[in-house]
Amino acid sequence: MPGPLSGPASAQPPAARRRVAVVGIALSDCGRVDGPTPYALHAQAARRALADSGLDRAVIDGFASAGLGTLAPVEVAEYLGLRPAWVDSTSVGGSTWEVMAAHAADAIAAGHANAVLLVYGSTARADIKARRRTSNLSFGARGPLQFEVPYGHTLVSKYAMAARRHMHAYGTTLEQLAAVAVQARANAAANPDAMFRDPITVEDVLSGEMIADPFTKLHCCIRSDGGCAVLLAAEDYVPDTAKAPVWILGSGTSVSHTTMSEWEDFTVSPAAVSGRLAFERAGLTPADVDVAEIYDAFTYMTLVTLEDLGFCAKGEGGAFVEKGRLLRDGELPVNTDGGGLSACHPGMRGLFLLVEAVRQLRGEAGPDRQVTKRNGALPEIALASGTGGWFCSSGTVLLGRG
Repeated sequence: MPGPLSGPASAQPPAARRRVAVVGIALSDCGRVDGPTPYALHAQAARRALADSGLDRAVIDGFASAGLGTLAPVEVAEYLGLRPAWVDSTSVGGSTWEVMAAHAADAIAAGHANAVLLVYGSTARADIKARRRTSNLSFGARGPLQFEVPYGHTLVSKYAMAARRHMHAYGTTLEQLAAVAVQARANAAANPDAMFRDPITVEDVLSGEMIADPFTKLHCCIRSDGGCAVLLAAEDYVPDTAKAPVWILGSGTSVSHTTMSEWEDFTVSPAAVSGRLAFERAGLTPADVDVAEIYDAFTYMTLVTLEDLGFCAKGEGGAFVEKGRLLRDGELPVNTDGGGLSACHPGMRGLFLLVEAVRQLRGEAGPDRQVTKRNGALPEIALASGTGGWFCSSGTVLLGRG
């Protein structure tokens, strides 16, 4: 992205906190992308998001990125030709992008930046295909993790143990967990960008290859390539944008644990805190939400996050998800692009949640998968909730039109 250096935000804060809007969104090429490097996917997504906003790149004075480079996000900003005066490299797994969006919105509201670009890109699938890495994900064996590594805990096994605990405590069934995957695939069927679109059944999920009891293959997210970008800006820039703004209404963040022995209750995720804070700060309730984009590395993640965000009571997630409520035309459309279970999951997927939420609020999802309210109107309130690690962190963002 060659061009002039971006200038810093004013050193003088505004007299009052400014409203903050999402003014640009985009995906890079996603799915099976064998050629480009992760840096190239960052650049592709960033260019597209900037074009979507209609703003000049010179307005960008803040930058947030994680997951690439030794000095992330400095290396990525340099690759993009940016010299930001505000920067964030918070890395808390899949919830990174909701946490970064919260940080960026606060910075813009306070006058520490005017326009912040969040960008991500990964070639996780292509790297395995080219044998540049293995399929195993390791977070190392130092610090607190040294007490778990000798016992062979993997990322998927930790989620599997949590799912088993929920099944034991509340009677949640394998069929109910499988229903999450089935509905995600049904939503993906209408998304031309989704990596997997063929319908699946509960029996397909239950009869699949066992990965970590109780998860079979279709309980687990796919592995893809891809990137995306989101541009946040102060309300001052909204009159110059190409499309109607989507406003940041409220956000919340939370961290829980890294060592499983320090997690008090496997059936409660940190979304119980981040969600409560986001709703309080936005002055909204779960009943106000028209569409929800929820991190779904595993089926259990969707189920328990719905409980912790307050869409149903603790222990009732199984009954909630089994009745088709998560479908595009369901009571609470969830992961309308197909989610990480079917659409794309190139690593830290949280930024994709924000892109899809904005698309739905703008009415840009397309005739076959656009969510509408019962009266035919576009959705007004969307939620994006990311989860990082093995329920170690959570970020929740509420967005709205008008």
